[in-house]
Amino acid sequence: MSDYKQRTLDFLELEWATYIERFNRWPAEYGAQRVKDQGYARFRDMLAHILAWWEEAMPIILALAENREYERKKYDFDIFNAAAVAKYKDWDEQELLTHYEKTRQKAAADLRSMNDAAWENRRVRNWINGVFIDHAREHLVALGRFLAIDTLENEWSEYIGRFDRLENKEEFLKKQGFASFHDILAHVIGWWEEGERIIGGIVEDPNFKWQEHDADAYNTELVAKYKSVPESDLKDRFENMRQRFLKLVNGLPEDAFINQDIESWLAADVVEHFDKHALQA
Repeated sequence: MSDYKQRTLDFLELEWATYIERFNRWPAEYGAQRVKDQGYARFRDMLAHILAWWEEAMPIILALAENREYERKKYDFDIFNAAAVAKYKDWDEQELLTHYEKTRQKAAADLRSMNDAAWENRRVRNWINGVFIDHAREHLVALGRFLAIDTLENEWSEYIGRFDRLENKEEFLKKQGFASFHDILAHVIGWWEEGERIIGGIVEDPNFKWQEHDADAYNTELVAKYKSVPESDLKDRFENMRQRFLKLVNGLPEDAFINQDIESWLAADVVEHFDKHALQA
């Protein structure tokens, strides 16, 4: 089995299989706010959105895998997402949850039996990435150990190489608001160091206190702090910090992920920060 196939199945069988359970651990008010921050009125509406994309994607993925024709569409995402919420709005909640689980299990079974060559198909990968992998980061409302580790191992580990292969580096840097890749690395490293310090402090002492940063001022401070460090050394430090964060996440007790402060720092530092600075080579 290819690494990519196993990773996809792990998303379905580890990340998405526990998605509802992890969300339900939150106090109701806190969970509701996390969903509102995603732009949805209710958690079930976000589930409807996720379900609709799974149902849309799987017939296309299987058609591509079997070299069959399928209906090509141009998606208006706002219209599609609104239709998904409307489709399931009158469903009994337990019926919706049962349908979610059956759809997840069927997708996993279909993908497991898909022919090996299909896993190398670029369009198949684009759909899988969009609805099963990237979508998990996009709709993060309760981080678990799996997604944190996956992002560190499969996304951040490739970050420097992706930038090196990027054709229009200047355009990317301009959109990101940084003068150089060196400054981006300094920014990421500095926030990782701060996250490591705070998460470790909370684990050691539940009453641990820290000072909230003015993000813009802190980012300027980080760029200045590492300005004289050669980029090759900064890349080594980036990799060292990635490995340290992996060790930290692997070593956390399970109840750390229901600590709102620890979970929010991990979600921001590891997952959301990657998507904020994501690039494709």
